[in-house]
Amino acid sequence: MSDLRLDAEALVAELARGLPALRGAEGRLVGITSGGAWLAQRLQQDLGLPGRAGVISSAMHRDDFAQRGLAASAAQTELPFEVDGAHIVLLDDVLYTGRTIRAVLNELFDYGRPASVKLAVLVDRGGRELPLQADYAAARVVLPPAQSLQLARGDDGRFSFRVE
Repeated sequence: MSDLRLDAEALVAELARGLPALRGAEGRLVGITSGGAWLAQRLQQDLGLPGRAGVISSAMHRDDFAQRGLAASAAQTELPFEVDGAHIVLLDDVLYTGRTIRAVLNELFDYGRPASVKLAVLVDRGGRELPLQADYAAARVVLPPAQSLQLARGDDGRFSFRVE
């Protein structure tokens, strides 16, 4: 276990402050399963945005699908708006290698051709394996490759991080 301390609730507040400029007047929030989906739902509500946030899964486009398979609990993609021509802000909890983002972009384009796609994350931990970067990160940290950082949501809806 690491002694890294990140205040997830403070980072959500920071993300909420930066999101309006990133999303513009028409941007639609789409959260990546599962931490990003939690964030999208929370920010949709906190910012008083109409409608529902979308949820997108990377499961069907992962480059390690043969090893991982499809988890029975995996949320399916649900985009409650027309993707063609939409301005989309993808939300994720932790950006690491970039492989999940690549898979999510493939999934998104299965639904149509958005006008633009931006990426906002709570934490960018570096360690990219693909040439992808966040348009907005509430925090940047460096962790050894053997450590994992995951967003957790309590029964009260509050967020925290698990570092293993």
